[in-house]
Amino acid sequence: MSGVFGVSRTKKQDVAKLAYYAAFALQHRGQETCGIAVNDQGVFKTYKDVGLATDVLDKEALRRLGEGQMAIGQNLYGTKIQVNRFNAQPMTINHIKGTLALGMDGAIVNASRLRKELELKGVIFHSVSEAEILSGQLIQARLEASSMEEAVLETMSKLRGAYSFVLMTPQKLIGVRDPYGVRPLCIGKLDDGYVISSESCAVVAVGGEFVRDVRPGEVVVIEDGELTSYTDYCNDKPKALCSFEYIYFARPDSVVEGNGIHETRMNLGKLLAKAHPVDADVVIGVPDSGLNAAMGYATESGIPYGIGFLKNKYIGRSFIAPEMEERELLVRIKLNAISSTVKDKRVIVVDDSIVRGVTSARFIRILREAGAKEIHVRSSAPPFIDECFYGTDIDSPETLISRHHSEEEIAEMIGADSVAFLPVEELIKAVKKPCPGLCDACFTANYPIDPSPAKEPMAKQVLQRLHDGD
Repeated sequence: MSGVFGVSRTKKQDVAKLAYYAAFALQHRGQETCGIAVNDQGVFKTYKDVGLATDVLDKEALRRLGEGQMAIGQNLYGTKIQVNRFNAQPMTINHIKGTLALGMDGAIVNASRLRKELELKGVIFHSVSEAEILSGQLIQARLEASSMEEAVLETMSKLRGAYSFVLMTPQKLIGVRDPYGVRPLCIGKLDDGYVISSESCAVVAVGGEFVRDVRPGEVVVIEDGELTSYTDYCNDKPKALCSFEYIYFARPDSVVEGNGIHETRMNLGKLLAKAHPVDADVVIGVPDSGLNAAMGYATESGIPYGIGFLKNKYIGRSFIAPEMEERELLVRIKLNAISSTVKDKRVIVVDDSIVRGVTSARFIRILREAGAKEIHVRSSAPPFIDECFYGTDIDSPETLISRHHSEEEIAEMIGADSVAFLPVEELIKAVKKPCPGLCDACFTANYPIDPSPAKEPMAKQVLQRLHDGD
Protein backbone atom coordinates (compact mmCIF):
# COMPACT_ATOMS: atom_id res chain seq x y z
CA MET A 1 0.00 0.00 0.00
CA SER A 2 1.27 3.43 -1.04
CA GLY A 3 -0.31 6.59 -2.37
CA VAL A 4 0.22 7.74 -5.96
CA PHE A 5 -0.99 10.86 -7.74
CA GLY A 6 -0.57 12.54 -11.11
CA VAL A 7 -1.81 15.81 -12.58
CA SER A 8 -1.79 17.00 -16.19
CA ARG A 9 -2.80 20.53 -17.23
CA THR A 10 -2.85 22.23 -20.60
CA LYS A 11 -0.99 25.34 -19.38
CA LYS A 12 2.11 25.87 -17.28
CA GLN A 13 1.07 26.20 -13.64
CA ASP A 14 2.18 25.47 -10.09
CA VAL A 15 1.51 21.74 -10.41
CA ALA A 16 4.03 20.95 -7.66
CA LYS A 17 1.73 22.60 -5.14
CA LEU A 18 -1.21 20.50 -6.36
CA ALA A 19 0.89 17.35 -6.03
CA TYR A 20 1.83 18.44 -2.50
CA TYR A 21 -1.82 18.86 -1.50
CA ALA A 22 -2.54 15.43 -2.96
CA ALA A 23 0.39 13.88 -1.09
CA PHE A 24 -0.94 15.41 2.11
CA ALA A 25 -4.42 14.00 1.40
CA LEU A 26 -2.90 10.55 0.75
CA GLN A 27 -0.56 10.63 3.75
CA HIS A 28 -2.48 7.79 5.42
CA ARG A 29 -1.38 5.46 2.62
CA GLY A 30 2.33 5.90 3.31
CA GLN A 31 4.40 7.68 5.93
CA GLU A 32 7.93 6.49 5.19
CA THR A 33 9.02 8.58 2.18
CA CYS A 34 7.47 11.25 -0.01
CA GLY A 35 8.39 12.75 -3.38
CA ILE A 36 7.27 14.80 -6.37
CA ALA A 37 8.48 14.99 -9.97
CA VAL A 38 7.52 18.00 -12.14
CA ASN A 39 7.59 18.14 -15.94
CA ASP A 40 8.19 21.58 -17.41
CA GLN A 41 8.15 21.25 -21.21
CA GLY A 42 10.15 18.03 -21.08
CA VAL A 43 12.54 19.11 -18.32
CA PHE A 44 12.05 16.95 -15.21
CA LYS A 45 12.74 18.08 -11.65
CA THR A 46 12.42 15.60 -8.78
CA TYR A 47 12.57 16.01 -5.03
CA LYS A 48 12.11 13.13 -2.59
CA ASP A 49 13.28 12.11 0.85
CA VAL A 50 12.45 10.11 3.97
CA GLY A 51 9.61 11.54 6.04
CA LEU A 52 6.08 12.93 5.90
CA ALA A 53 4.88 15.24 3.14
CA THR A 54 4.97 18.26 5.44
CA ASP A 55 8.58 17.53 6.40
CA VAL A 56 9.97 16.61 2.97
CA LEU A 57 8.11 19.08 0.77
CA ASP A 58 8.78 22.37 2.49
CA LYS A 59 8.55 25.78 0.81
CA GLU A 60 12.11 25.61 -0.49
CA ALA A 61 11.56 22.17 -2.03
CA LEU A 62 8.39 23.33 -3.78
CA ARG A 63 10.16 26.47 -5.02
CA ARG A 64 12.93 24.36 -6.56
CA LEU A 65 10.41 22.10 -8.26
CA GLY A 66 8.83 25.15 -9.86
CA GLU A 67 6.00 25.28 -12.36
CA GLY A 68 5.12 22.90 -15.17
CA GLN A 69 2.34 21.19 -17.09
CA MET A 70 2.53 17.84 -15.31
CA ALA A 71 3.55 16.36 -11.98
CA ILE A 72 3.40 13.04 -10.19
CA GLY A 73 3.80 12.25 -6.50
CA GLN A 74 4.12 9.22 -4.23
CA ASN A 75 3.95 8.42 -0.52
CA LEU A 76 5.76 5.19 0.31
CA TYR A 77 4.32 2.67 2.73
CA GLY A 78 7.00 0.91 4.79
CA THR A 79 7.15 -2.78 3.93
CA LYS A 80 10.10 -5.14 3.96
CA ILE A 81 12.45 -2.90 1.96
CA GLN A 82 14.86 -0.56 3.66
CA VAL A 83 13.47 2.94 4.00
CA ASN A 84 15.97 5.39 2.55
CA ARG A 85 16.25 8.07 -0.11
CA PHE A 86 17.40 5.58 -2.77
CA ASN A 87 14.17 3.60 -2.46
CA ALA A 88 11.99 6.71 -2.34
CA GLN A 89 9.75 7.54 -5.29
CA PRO A 90 9.05 8.85 -7.89
CA MET A 91 11.81 7.11 -9.83
CA THR A 92 13.09 9.50 -12.53
CA ILE A 93 15.23 7.96 -15.29
CA ASN A 94 16.77 9.40 -18.44
CA HIS A 95 16.99 6.96 -21.34
CA ILE A 96 17.84 7.00 -25.03
CA LYS A 97 14.25 7.83 -26.05
CA GLY A 98 13.56 10.46 -23.41
CA THR A 99 12.78 10.66 -19.70
CA LEU A 100 10.23 8.96 -17.49
CA ALA A 101 9.14 9.38 -13.88
CA LEU A 102 7.16 6.68 -12.09
CA GLY A 103 5.33 6.26 -8.78
CA MET A 104 3.93 2.86 -7.82
CA ASP A 105 1.53 1.32 -5.32
CA GLY A 106 1.48 -2.42 -4.64
CA ALA A 107 3.86 -5.31 -5.18
CA ILE A 108 5.14 -7.22 -8.21
CA VAL A 109 5.28 -10.90 -7.30
CA ASN A 110 7.88 -11.82 -9.94
CA ALA A 111 10.04 -8.74 -9.31
CA SER A 112 13.20 -10.69 -8.52
CA ARG A 113 13.10 -12.60 -11.82
CA LEU A 114 12.44 -9.40 -13.77
CA ARG A 115 15.35 -7.69 -12.04
CA LYS A 116 17.72 -10.53 -12.86
CA GLU A 117 16.57 -10.43 -16.48
CA LEU A 118 17.49 -6.74 -16.66
CA GLU A 119 20.81 -7.25 -14.85
CA LEU A 120 21.81 -9.84 -17.44
CA LYS A 121 21.29 -7.12 -20.06
CA GLY A 122 23.66 -4.81 -18.19
CA VAL A 123 21.12 -2.65 -16.38
CA ILE A 124 22.56 -1.19 -13.16
CA PHE A 125 20.24 -0.71 -10.17
CA HIS A 126 20.62 1.86 -7.41
CA SER A 127 17.89 0.54 -5.09
CA VAL A 128 15.85 -2.54 -4.22
CA SER A 129 12.61 -0.76 -5.11
CA GLU A 130 10.20 -2.58 -7.39
CA ALA A 131 9.46 0.80 -8.97
CA GLU A 132 13.00 0.85 -10.37
CA ILE A 133 12.54 -2.66 -11.80
CA LEU A 134 9.26 -1.58 -13.37
CA SER A 135 10.95 1.51 -14.82
CA GLY A 136 13.71 -0.67 -16.29
CA GLN A 137 11.19 -3.00 -17.91
CA LEU A 138 9.30 -0.05 -19.39
CA ILE A 139 12.49 1.41 -20.86
CA GLN A 140 13.49 -1.93 -22.38
CA ALA A 141 10.05 -2.24 -23.98
CA ARG A 142 10.16 1.39 -25.19
CA LEU A 143 13.34 0.67 -27.21
CA GLU A 144 11.25 -1.47 -29.56
CA ALA A 145 7.82 0.12 -29.15
CA SER A 146 6.46 3.01 -31.17
CA SER A 147 4.98 4.76 -28.10
CA MET A 148 5.12 4.64 -24.33
CA GLU A 149 1.58 3.29 -24.09
CA GLU A 150 2.62 0.41 -26.34
CA ALA A 151 5.60 -0.18 -24.04
CA VAL A 152 3.28 -0.18 -21.02
CA LEU A 153 1.05 -2.83 -22.57
CA GLU A 154 4.09 -4.94 -23.46
CA THR A 155 5.42 -4.62 -19.90
CA MET A 156 2.06 -5.58 -18.39
CA SER A 157 2.30 -8.92 -20.19
CA LYS A 158 5.38 -9.69 -18.05
CA LEU A 159 4.11 -8.44 -14.69
CA ARG A 160 2.52 -10.66 -12.07
CA GLY A 161 1.19 -9.03 -8.98
CA ALA A 162 -0.95 -6.29 -7.51
CA TYR A 163 -0.10 -2.81 -8.69
CA SER A 164 -1.27 0.57 -9.79
CA PHE A 165 1.11 3.24 -10.98
CA VAL A 166 1.37 6.69 -12.51
CA LEU A 167 3.93 7.29 -15.25
CA MET A 168 5.03 10.62 -16.68
CA THR A 169 6.86 11.22 -19.97
CA PRO A 170 7.66 14.59 -21.58
CA GLN A 171 4.28 14.56 -23.34
CA LYS A 172 2.01 12.15 -21.44
CA LEU A 173 0.60 11.24 -18.05
CA ILE A 174 -0.30 7.56 -17.85
CA GLY A 175 -2.23 5.64 -15.18
CA VAL A 176 -2.20 1.85 -14.96
CA ARG A 177 -4.10 -0.67 -12.83
CA ASP A 178 -3.36 -4.39 -12.69
CA PRO A 179 -5.81 -6.85 -14.36
CA TYR A 180 -7.03 -8.15 -10.98
CA GLY A 181 -7.71 -4.63 -9.67
CA VAL A 182 -6.13 -5.35 -6.27
CA ARG A 183 -4.94 -1.78 -5.76
CA PRO A 184 -7.29 1.17 -6.38
CA LEU A 185 -6.81 3.99 -8.87
CA CYS A 186 -9.21 6.67 -10.03
CA ILE A 187 -9.59 9.56 -12.48
CA GLY A 188 -10.55 13.14 -11.67
CA LYS A 189 -11.27 16.17 -13.89
CA LEU A 190 -9.91 19.69 -13.51
CA ASP A 191 -11.09 22.71 -15.47
CA ASP A 192 -8.04 22.40 -17.76
CA GLY A 193 -6.85 18.85 -17.33
CA TYR A 194 -7.02 15.58 -15.41
CA VAL A 195 -5.73 13.96 -12.27
CA ILE A 196 -5.05 10.32 -11.51
CA SER A 197 -5.01 9.23 -7.88
CA SER A 198 -5.03 6.23 -5.56
CA GLU A 199 -8.14 7.65 -3.90
CA SER A 200 -10.90 10.12 -4.66
CA CYS A 201 -10.15 12.13 -1.48
CA ALA A 202 -7.01 13.52 -3.17
CA VAL A 203 -9.00 14.49 -6.27
CA VAL A 204 -11.32 16.56 -4.10
CA ALA A 205 -8.35 18.01 -2.17
CA VAL A 206 -6.95 19.63 -5.34
CA GLY A 207 -10.33 21.00 -6.45
CA GLY A 208 -11.05 18.28 -8.98
CA GLU A 209 -14.23 16.36 -9.76
CA PHE A 210 -14.21 12.58 -9.35
CA VAL A 211 -14.97 10.93 -12.69
CA ARG A 212 -14.58 7.17 -12.21
CA ASP A 213 -12.30 4.35 -11.11
CA VAL A 214 -9.67 3.10 -13.52
CA ARG A 215 -10.91 -0.34 -14.54
CA PRO A 216 -8.84 -3.41 -13.63
CA GLY A 217 -6.33 -3.91 -16.45
CA GLU A 218 -6.98 -0.47 -17.96
CA VAL A 219 -4.31 1.97 -19.14
CA VAL A 220 -5.36 5.63 -19.33
CA VAL A 221 -3.24 8.15 -21.26
CA ILE A 222 -3.63 11.91 -20.89
CA GLU A 223 -2.04 14.10 -23.56
CA ASP A 224 -2.85 17.70 -24.52
CA GLY A 225 -5.92 17.71 -22.29
CA GLU A 226 -7.40 14.57 -23.86
CA LEU A 227 -7.88 11.19 -22.18
CA THR A 228 -7.50 7.92 -24.10
CA SER A 229 -8.26 4.49 -22.67
CA TYR A 230 -6.59 1.18 -23.55
CA THR A 231 -8.45 -1.91 -22.37
CA ASP A 232 -6.25 -4.71 -23.74
CA TYR A 233 -5.95 -6.28 -20.27
CA CYS A 234 -9.51 -5.63 -19.08
CA ASN A 235 -10.12 -9.36 -19.37
CA ASP A 236 -11.88 -12.16 -17.55
CA LYS A 237 -9.33 -12.56 -14.75
CA PRO A 238 -11.07 -12.74 -11.36
CA LYS A 239 -11.32 -9.27 -9.89
CA ALA A 240 -9.86 -8.96 -6.40
CA LEU A 241 -9.83 -5.50 -4.86
CA CYS A 242 -7.92 -5.67 -1.57
CA SER A 243 -10.59 -6.01 1.12
CA PHE A 244 -8.36 -4.08 3.51
CA GLU A 245 -9.01 -0.95 1.42
CA TYR A 246 -12.54 -1.02 2.82
CA ILE A 247 -11.50 -2.15 6.31
CA TYR A 248 -8.48 0.07 6.96
CA PHE A 249 -6.42 1.59 4.14
CA ALA A 250 -8.67 4.09 2.38
CA ARG A 251 -9.72 7.39 3.94
CA PRO A 252 -13.34 7.47 5.19
CA ASP A 253 -14.32 10.24 2.73
CA SER A 254 -13.06 8.31 -0.31
CA VAL A 255 -15.19 6.31 -2.74
CA VAL A 256 -13.76 3.03 -4.06
CA GLU A 257 -15.56 1.03 -6.74
CA GLY A 258 -18.69 3.09 -6.13
CA ASN A 259 -18.78 2.41 -2.39
CA GLY A 260 -18.20 5.12 0.20
CA ILE A 261 -15.61 4.00 2.72
CA HIS A 262 -17.45 5.48 5.71
CA GLU A 263 -20.70 3.74 4.80
CA THR A 264 -18.93 0.43 4.12
CA ARG A 265 -17.19 0.49 7.51
CA MET A 266 -20.51 1.32 9.16
CA ASN A 267 -21.94 -1.76 7.45
CA LEU A 268 -19.02 -3.87 8.69
CA GLY A 269 -19.85 -2.76 12.24
CA LYS A 270 -23.55 -3.60 11.80
CA LEU A 271 -22.72 -7.08 10.50
CA LEU A 272 -20.28 -7.54 13.37
CA ALA A 273 -23.01 -6.64 15.91
CA LYS A 274 -25.35 -9.20 14.36
CA ALA A 275 -22.71 -11.91 14.35
CA HIS A 276 -21.27 -11.26 17.83
CA PRO A 277 -23.65 -9.40 20.17
CA VAL A 278 -22.76 -8.80 23.82
CA ASP A 279 -24.44 -7.01 26.73
CA ALA A 280 -22.61 -3.77 27.43
CA ASP A 281 -23.05 -0.15 28.42
CA VAL A 282 -21.08 1.66 25.71
CA VAL A 283 -19.47 1.05 22.30
CA ILE A 284 -16.19 2.80 21.50
CA GLY A 285 -13.84 2.65 18.53
CA VAL A 286 -10.06 2.56 18.29
CA PRO A 287 -8.90 5.65 16.37
CA ASP A 288 -8.97 6.17 13.54
CA SER A 289 -10.16 3.33 11.29
CA GLY A 290 -12.15 1.58 14.04
CA LEU A 291 -14.43 4.57 14.64
CA ASN A 292 -16.75 4.09 11.67
CA ALA A 293 -17.27 0.39 12.38
CA ALA A 294 -17.94 1.22 16.05
CA MET A 295 -20.70 3.62 14.98
CA GLY A 296 -22.22 0.84 12.90
CA TYR A 297 -22.01 -1.62 15.80
CA ALA A 298 -23.71 0.87 18.12
CA THR A 299 -26.46 1.62 15.57
CA GLU A 300 -27.27 -2.05 15.06
CA SER A 301 -27.02 -3.09 18.72
CA GLY A 302 -28.79 -0.10 20.21
CA ILE A 303 -25.96 0.34 22.71
CA PRO A 304 -24.84 3.99 23.05
CA TYR A 305 -21.76 5.06 21.12
CA GLY A 306 -19.11 6.96 23.05
CA ILE A 307 -15.72 8.57 22.52
CA GLY A 308 -13.44 6.33 24.54
CA PHE A 309 -10.01 7.33 23.30
CA LEU A 310 -8.21 10.57 22.60
CA LYS A 311 -5.50 10.20 19.96
CA ASN A 312 -2.57 12.57 19.75
CA LYS A 313 -2.35 13.52 16.07
CA TYR A 314 1.22 14.76 16.30
CA ILE A 315 2.96 11.41 16.77
CA GLY A 316 3.55 9.50 13.54
CA ARG A 317 3.16 5.73 13.58
CA SER A 318 6.64 5.28 12.09
CA PHE A 319 8.36 6.68 15.21
CA ILE A 320 10.12 3.80 16.94
CA ALA A 321 11.82 4.19 20.29
CA PRO A 322 14.67 1.82 21.14
CA GLU A 323 13.75 1.08 24.76
CA MET A 324 10.63 -0.76 25.97
CA GLU A 325 9.95 1.78 28.74
CA GLU A 326 10.09 4.63 26.23
CA ARG A 327 7.78 2.79 23.83
CA GLU A 328 5.23 2.31 26.60
CA LEU A 329 5.36 6.02 27.41
CA LEU A 330 4.84 6.88 23.73
CA VAL A 331 1.77 4.64 23.58
CA ARG A 332 0.32 6.55 26.52
CA ILE A 333 1.10 9.87 24.84
CA LYS A 334 -0.41 8.72 21.53
CA LEU A 335 -3.58 7.10 22.93
CA ASN A 336 -5.36 8.02 26.16
CA ALA A 337 -8.66 6.81 27.54
CA ILE A 338 -11.49 9.19 28.39
CA SER A 339 -12.32 7.85 31.84
CA SER A 340 -15.79 9.43 32.05
CA THR A 341 -16.84 7.27 29.07
CA VAL A 342 -15.53 3.92 30.32
CA LYS A 343 -15.21 4.03 34.13
CA ASP A 344 -17.30 1.32 35.86
CA LYS A 345 -18.83 0.34 32.51
CA ARG A 346 -19.01 -2.75 30.32
CA VAL A 347 -17.21 -1.58 27.20
CA ILE A 348 -17.29 -2.92 23.64
CA VAL A 349 -14.13 -1.86 21.80
CA VAL A 350 -14.30 -2.07 18.01
CA ASP A 351 -11.00 -2.11 16.13
CA ASP A 352 -10.36 -2.50 12.41
CA SER A 353 -8.31 -5.68 12.95
CA ILE A 354 -6.19 -7.73 15.32
CA VAL A 355 -2.95 -8.80 13.66
CA ARG A 356 -0.30 -9.60 16.28
CA GLY A 357 -2.27 -8.58 19.35
CA VAL A 358 0.39 -6.22 20.70
CA THR A 359 -1.56 -3.00 20.08
CA SER A 360 -4.77 -4.58 21.41
CA ALA A 361 -3.08 -5.54 24.68
CA ARG A 362 -1.86 -1.97 25.11
CA PHE A 363 -5.20 -0.25 24.61
CA ILE A 364 -6.94 -2.80 26.84
CA ARG A 365 -4.45 -2.02 29.62
CA ILE A 366 -5.15 1.69 29.17
CA LEU A 367 -8.91 1.05 29.47
CA ARG A 368 -8.45 -1.11 32.59
CA GLU A 369 -6.44 1.64 34.23
CA ALA A 370 -9.22 4.10 33.33
CA GLY A 371 -11.70 1.98 35.29
CA ALA A 372 -13.48 -0.13 32.63
CA LYS A 373 -15.40 -2.98 34.35
CA GLU A 374 -15.54 -5.30 31.32
CA ILE A 375 -13.82 -5.06 27.94
CA HIS A 376 -15.17 -6.95 24.93
CA VAL A 377 -13.05 -6.58 21.79
CA ARG A 378 -14.68 -6.85 18.37
CA SER A 379 -12.73 -6.81 15.10
CA SER A 380 -14.34 -5.53 11.89
CA ALA A 381 -11.87 -7.72 9.96
CA PRO A 382 -11.85 -11.52 9.96
CA PRO A 383 -8.92 -13.30 11.65
CA PHE A 384 -5.56 -12.89 9.88
CA ILE A 385 -4.14 -16.34 9.19
CA ASP A 386 -1.63 -15.75 6.40
CA GLU A 387 0.79 -13.17 5.05
CA CYS A 388 0.22 -10.80 2.14
CA PHE A 389 2.37 -10.75 -1.00
CA TYR A 390 0.55 -7.85 -2.68
CA GLY A 391 1.98 -4.84 -0.85
CA THR A 392 0.48 -4.98 2.65
CA ASP A 393 2.95 -5.22 5.51
CA ILE A 394 1.70 -8.47 7.06
CA ASP A 395 4.87 -10.45 7.57
CA SER A 396 5.61 -14.00 8.72
CA PRO A 397 2.54 -16.09 9.55
CA GLU A 398 4.29 -17.04 12.79
CA THR A 399 3.55 -13.56 14.19
CA LEU A 400 -0.19 -13.69 13.40
CA ILE A 401 -2.05 -14.33 16.62
CA SER A 402 -5.20 -15.79 15.00
CA ARG A 403 -3.20 -18.37 13.08
CA HIS A 404 -2.23 -20.14 16.28
CA HIS A 405 -4.88 -19.26 18.88
CA SER A 406 -8.64 -19.42 19.37
CA GLU A 407 -10.75 -16.39 20.25
CA GLU A 408 -10.82 -17.50 23.90
CA GLU A 409 -7.03 -17.85 23.96
CA ILE A 410 -6.56 -14.45 22.30
CA ALA A 411 -8.86 -12.81 24.86
CA GLU A 412 -6.76 -14.23 27.68
CA MET A 413 -3.49 -13.21 26.00
CA ILE A 414 -4.49 -9.58 25.45
CA GLY A 415 -6.43 -9.17 28.71
CA ALA A 416 -9.96 -8.86 27.29
CA ASP A 417 -13.15 -10.42 28.66
CA SER A 418 -14.01 -11.62 25.16
CA VAL A 419 -12.79 -11.34 21.57
CA ALA A 420 -14.70 -11.92 18.33
CA PHE A 421 -14.03 -11.36 14.63
CA LEU A 422 -16.21 -10.57 11.64
CA PRO A 423 -16.93 -13.83 9.77
CA VAL A 424 -15.10 -13.76 6.43
CA GLU A 425 -18.28 -14.53 4.48
CA GLU A 426 -19.79 -11.27 5.78
CA LEU A 427 -17.13 -9.08 4.11
CA ILE A 428 -18.77 -8.83 0.69
CA LYS A 429 -22.16 -8.11 2.30
CA ALA A 430 -20.81 -4.80 3.63
CA VAL A 431 -20.21 -3.61 0.07
CA LYS A 432 -23.62 -2.43 -1.10
CA LYS A 433 -22.97 -1.31 -4.67
CA PRO A 434 -21.76 -3.87 -7.23
CA CYS A 435 -18.13 -4.73 -6.52
CA PRO A 436 -16.04 -6.73 -9.03
CA GLY A 437 -14.69 -8.93 -6.24
CA LEU A 438 -12.53 -8.83 -3.12
CA CYS A 439 -9.15 -10.33 -2.25
CA ASP A 440 -9.41 -12.06 1.13
CA ALA A 441 -6.15 -14.04 0.91
CA CYS A 442 -4.83 -12.87 4.30
CA PHE A 443 -8.02 -14.27 5.89
CA THR A 444 -8.39 -17.45 3.82
CA ALA A 445 -4.98 -18.17 2.19
CA ASN A 446 -6.81 -18.26 -1.17
CA TYR A 447 -4.48 -16.12 -3.28
CA PRO A 448 -5.88 -14.76 -6.56
CA ILE A 449 -2.32 -14.37 -7.93
CA ASP A 450 0.21 -17.16 -7.37
CA PRO A 451 2.58 -15.76 -4.71
CA SER A 452 5.26 -18.47 -4.95
CA PRO A 453 8.00 -16.28 -6.57
CA ALA A 454 7.66 -13.79 -3.72
CA LYS A 455 8.08 -16.16 -0.78
CA GLU A 456 11.42 -14.49 -0.04
CA PRO A 457 11.65 -10.66 0.05
CA MET A 458 13.33 -9.39 -3.13
CA ALA A 459 16.03 -7.51 -1.22
CA LYS A 460 17.05 -10.77 0.46
CA GLN A 461 17.20 -12.56 -2.91
CA VAL A 462 19.34 -9.81 -4.45
CA LEU A 463 21.78 -9.84 -1.55
CA GLN A 464 22.02 -13.64 -1.70
CA ARG A 465 22.86 -13.49 -5.44
CA LEU A 466 25.58 -10.92 -4.76
CA HIS A 467 26.96 -13.14 -2.01
CA ASP A 468 26.99 -16.17 -4.33
CA GLY A 469 28.63 -14.17 -7.11
CA ASP A 470 25.65 -14.67 -9.41
